[in-house]
Amino acid sequence: MKKIPLLAIALGVALTGTAQAQSSVTVYGAVDAGLIKRTGAKLAVGKRDANTLGFKGSEDLGSGLKAIFQLEMRYEPDTGTVENGVRPLFQGQSRVGLAGGFGMLRIGRGVPAYMESITAFEPFHGLPTPAGFYTDIAVAGYTSQPLDATGNSFNRMSNALFYNSMEYGGFQVNATVATKEANNGPAIAGRGSNALPQYPANAPASANPFSISGTYKHGMLGALLAYERNGVESTVWSVAASVKPVAALKLMASYADQDRGHSMAANETSTAWVVGANYTIGNAGTMLLGYGRKMPDGVTSTRQWSLGYEYPLSKRTYLYADASDKKTAAAVRHVDLGMRASF
Repeated sequence: MKKIPLLAIALGVALTGTAQAQSSVTVYGAVDAGLIKRTGAKLAVGKRDANTLGFKGSEDLGSGLKAIFQLEMRYEPDTGTVENGVRPLFQGQSRVGLAGGFGMLRIGRGVPAYMESITAFEPFHGLPTPAGFYTDIAVAGYTSQPLDATGNSFNRMSNALFYNSMEYGGFQVNATVATKEANNGPAIAGRGSNALPQYPANAPASANPFSISGTYKHGMLGALLAYERNGVESTVWSVAASVKPVAALKLMASYADQDRGHSMAANETSTAWVVGANYTIGNAGTMLLGYGRKMPDGVTSTRQWSLGYEYPLSKRTYLYADASDKKTAAAVRHVDLGMRASF
């Protein structure tokens, strides 16, 4: 007879432990596809934003501390293949860490502090669309991972530690530091030659890559100061600001300066600036407008204007249309029309 209450007590303890160690896992993602036409290319099915499938979760460890993880893959909407055909399975990110009153600390692969923070000051939300400014002008054409495998995206760091502080009086500090590990990257001639490259294939970094940003938010104002150094010791820094004079309108501007002097003997510097605006027209959607210029040392400058429109069908789904004109030695015009649905 004593076995029954003992079993009940044991079951009760087990259930109590489960309730205290609350955990959750979320499956999320997005499908973005549309028609794209660019100068010199045929009409094609493509994307405006990255297509994602991800898993993220947290476990309550007690005393305000949580264990967190996130895995995110990217894929092509028209073929269903892994993004760009050669990128890692979890191209978006693969990180695990802890979150609490100190902020958030994670380890793995993801977007470094500089690249993560500057998207709030780019009129196309930091989307990888050619109509936007993020992948070329807003960061002066800089890449965070030149020593990763060919085809990898420019705005990730692997083998890294990521920290995001809590906000204090509107201020937040974000930092990333990576190891010097080799990541199966291509040879980079740099200050050497094709026969004797400065960085041979699968070379480790010559210095620890790192990235840091400080952001400020207060009322209608926002500001950013950020700096990053990659594995071949190229550096980039940016200053940016935004203002919302009315709830429906956001104005923004950014300036970036890149130095590739460690691995280039000429034309090693580049500066860039972008100005833009987002205007929400009630329930009728949002207009996106931007103009930017990149000025590489000794090379023809790039000028670009872009206009976009996003029409919401629901909280998770919207239609979009963009048009842009980028001029270097010649003009490249881009137009797209598509739909994005997230879950």
